[in-house]
Amino acid sequence: MNAHWTGEGNLIASMTGYARAQGADGRRRWVWEVRSVNGRNLEIRCRVPPGFDRLENPARGAVGGRLKRGNVSLSLTIASERQNKPLSINRPLLAELATLVDEVRRTTGAGAPSADGLLRVRGVIEEEEATEDSEETLAALDKALQATLEEALKGLVGARAAEGKALAAVIDGHVAEIEGLCARAVERAAVQIGIVRQRFEGQLAELLGRVPALSEERFAQEVALLVGKADVREELDRLTAHIAQARTLLAEARPDNPIGRKFDFLCQEFNREANTLCSKSADIELTRIGIDLKGAIERMREQVQNVE
Repeated sequence: MNAHWTGEGNLIASMTGYARAQGADGRRRWVWEVRSVNGRNLEIRCRVPPGFDRLENPARGAVGGRLKRGNVSLSLTIASERQNKPLSINRPLLAELATLVDEVRRTTGAGAPSADGLLRVRGVIEEEEATEDSEETLAALDKALQATLEEALKGLVGARAAEGKALAAVIDGHVAEIEGLCARAVERAAVQIGIVRQRFEGQLAELLGRVPALSEERFAQEVALLVGKADVREELDRLTAHIAQARTLLAEARPDNPIGRKFDFLCQEFNREANTLCSKSADIELTRIGIDLKGAIERMREQVQNVE
């Protein structure tokens, strides 16, 4: 059997992770949140405030430059640093009101309104509209927003790598479990030979006693079929080869060499051999081992679904 994978130099990435980063420029403050979950391919969803749609394509490109697989969600929130807009007095309107007040006083003798009464008149007090940003200001803002996004993506990559390290250890534990079950299956397969021999002798006697007798060609086919059904060495040899391949994949994982798809396919091959082993088993103990083997393979496959 192969030596256990040590985990040294592991560069497996999980597809699950979360990170956030924030920034400000004196006029605004903003937060990028990025999260990712399992996905067959790389799918990116981007949510930005109205007026910032121009950031979507650069944001998608930044994600694609760092990640290979997963469903990734980006979210940008922006808030103004100013709580209230500055106020101003509509002086032409105020002057017009003063003229009207004098006219009313002369014609009716009414008292003059207070200053705060005049200021309550709609339109006298106005909120100043924010001046539009210049092209240079917008370019600087976009650059700052993209820098914060890069910081968030760096955090996401780190989170996925940390999750991947733990994930690799779990997967290697499943590989070790499968290896142990295969070793037990090899031992039990030797016992099965005696059981199958007894059955074979009985079935052989039945074949020879048939009337009319089987032709030599048909007899040879029946013998070959019985022998083939009893021999599980080929399945065990392939399982052993798959174990070696699993450890090779764990050792060769790199950011530019994601192993998730390959490992998922390998799990299918593991399961195929385990199914054949169970179908060929003529011994209840070997069948139990085969069922345990299928369970271990399924548990490993569930973890592999998280690997980039």
